[in-house]
This record gives sequence, structure tokens and C-alpha cells, in this order.
Amino acid sequence: MSRISQIDTFRAFRNRNYALFFSGQSLSQIGTWMQRTGVSWVVYSTTHSAFMLGLTMFASQFPSFLLSLYGGIISDRYNRYKILLFTQAASMVQAILLAILTLSGHYTISGIIMLSVFLGIINAFDVPARQPLVHEMVHDKADLPNALALNSSMVNFAKLIGPALSGIVLQKFGAGICFSINAISFVAVICSLLWMKLPEYKIQPSGKKLFTELSEGFTYIKETPTISSVILMLTSASLLVLPYDTLIPVFAKTVFNGDVRTFGYISSFIGVGALVGTIFLASLKKGIDLKRILFINTIVLGIGLLLFSRITYFPVAMACAVLCGFGAMSQTTICITIVQIHTASHMRGRVMSFIALGFFGMMPLGSLLIGTISQQTGAPTAILCQGILAIVIAIIFSGKLKKNKLPPKANVNPEETITEQL
Repeated sequence: MSRISQIDTFRAFRNRNYALFFSGQSLSQIGTWMQRTGVSWVVYSTTHSAFMLGLTMFASQFPSFLLSLYGGIISDRYNRYKILLFTQAASMVQAILLAILTLSGHYTISGIIMLSVFLGIINAFDVPARQPLVHEMVHDKADLPNALALNSSMVNFAKLIGPALSGIVLQKFGAGICFSINAISFVAVICSLLWMKLPEYKIQPSGKKLFTELSEGFTYIKETPTISSVILMLTSASLLVLPYDTLIPVFAKTVFNGDVRTFGYISSFIGVGALVGTIFLASLKKGIDLKRILFINTIVLGIGLLLFSRITYFPVAMACAVLCGFGAMSQTTICITIVQIHTASHMRGRVMSFIALGFFGMMPLGSLLIGTISQQTGAPTAILCQGILAIVIAIIFSGKLKKNKLPPKANVNPEETITEQL
């Protein structure tokens, strides 16, 4: 790679605030994935129940669904920088409490679930504030697409590294140390926020009432069949397919007869697939038929799940895990990209709020559902069914999308949306 292309790839780092944020978030995201892996392993190794795994995932995600609209309103009306400082500090407290309970040996599954609910409430306010704040960190708005692409790469890299490190730490030192590392990682992101120099915040006047705006958004979606089909496709996949990773601890222990390191390896290979998916999407040429790519990648996800559910030879199964990570990441991102590019500018925020509701609402319900089904049929059969459903969803919605032409691309304000580079 030439020096010029390297500079172009990382040009967002020319913005001091973004460079600080990226550095802090990179460490924090790795810690977050270490904790997530550790919580799943502790719950399953203690209860040996796929249902309890699903319930724990449900507890950590469902509060975000319930409060996401309110979190978005808070983000629009108040200082996002202060909101993010508060949510990161609160997340550190949650990790510290989890570490103390585990290290003292006084943890209970109900206690872990309660702390998972606490984290879900925090995320309902953290996520809506964090993404828009990136826009304020970048002075040259031409660097925004690059900054957002780097963010996506950062998250998927953490998904690759975090579970693998977690597996090693859990095996050698225990869950308490794993959770402690996550708590310490928040020091990095809090310090990066404190070192930033952002423009003075100006109070934003409130607009219409919430329900009036949501009603307008729902009407717009209803009258735009292609956008509504994409949203329904993502919602269906979030309920029936994407929560497959809930059962990874079960596969590690019962299918591959492994330990916590095996769990970490599987999660990391899924992360490899997600990272490859990020690179794949970033390399797509402008003007490519995203609907066709969406169909193909959803089929890839289905095939990956089908193979993973049947193959017991670990190295080959890990290749299937890569397919699962690739298909899941690219399917979700392409759905969001299509909606953002083709939604009218004045409706984009409201339409995205419905996507958030579908995604954050269905994922925890799906985790609970897949955990319950696995408890009755076994994890391999449950994953097999998810693979079949992924292919069915791809075929059904491919037919719907072919019937309806995409609306013309809206005038995309770089301060409002994620571009095609994601």
C-alpha cells in the first residue's frame, strides 16, 4: 500500500478529537467484548441452561428497546458530550460491581441479570449520543465517511480480539479479572473525552411532539414499499436468525467438548467474518445493486448456520463461523445503508428510529426464543432451523424488493447519515 493510500485510509485521524476518541473506544470496546463473553460463560457454566443464556441476553438488550426513543430525544435536546461522559462512567460502575460480586464469590445469576438490565438502560442513552457526537469531533466534514468506516472497523476488530482474550483470562484467572479489565478499559475512553476540545454546546429547541413525529414517520414508511420491506427483513432476521450467537457457549462445551477458551475462539472467528464483511462493504463500487448483495449475503448467512450446526470437526466449523459473522454483519449493514441512502432527508431520523426499535426489540426477544427452543431440541437443531429461516427470509424479501423500485437517492447530509462506505 502506498503512502498516499495509507494517509487516505486513516485521514480522519487528522482530527485531534476523533483520534482521541478512537484510541479510547478501541480499548473500551475490547473490554466490552471480554465482559460480554465472560458473562455468557459464567451463566452457562453455572446453570447449564440455554434458556438462562437467552434470558441474560434479553435482560441486557430489551431495556434499550424500551428506552431507545427517549434516549434519542435526550440526545437531540441535551449536550451529547456530557451524556456520553455520564454513560461511560455508569458503564464503568456496572463493570466494577460485576467484578466485585464475582471476585468475592457472592455472585448469583439473578444478580448478573440485574446488572445486565442496568447496562441495557445505560446503552439506551449511550448509543444515540455516541454516534452523532462523532460528527462533532470531525472538523473537516469530508472526513466523516472515513471516520464512520473506521468506527465500524474498530467495533469488528474488538469483536475479534475481545472474546479470544476473554477465553485466555477466564481460563487462567477467572471471570472476576475479566470483568475488572473491562472496568479499567473505561478509564481510557473517559480520559479521551476529557482531553477533547469541542465547540461550545448550544441548546437545541424542541420540535413537534414525539407521537406526532413518529406518526409521520410510520406513514412515510408505509407509503414507501421498498423501505418498509427492508425494515421488515431486518426485523425478521433480528428475531429469528441474528441471535444465533446466544448458543455459542453451548456449542463450545457440549458439541466441541471444549472449555472457555473454545468459546473465545468461536466468538473470535465470528469476529473475523464480521471484520471481513466490513472490508467487503467498504470496497463495493458506487452504483452496485445493494438489493442483490443483500440477497446473496443473507443466503451466505443461512448456509454458514446450516453447516455450523452439522459439522463437529472444529477447524472446519470455524470456517463456517467466519461465514456466519460475514453474513450477519453485512446483512444488517446493507439493510441500514439502503434505508439511509434512499430515505428523504427530513424523514431519515424518524425512519432510523423505527429500525432501532425493530433491531433492539427483536434481538432480545430472539435470544429468549432461541434459548427456549434450544432447551427443548438441542443447540444444533436450533441453529439448523435458524439457517433455514435465513434462506427463507432471503427468498421472500428478495421477491418483494424486486417488485418495488428503490426511491431516488436523497440528498445525503454527511452530518446526518452513514454513507455507502459502511
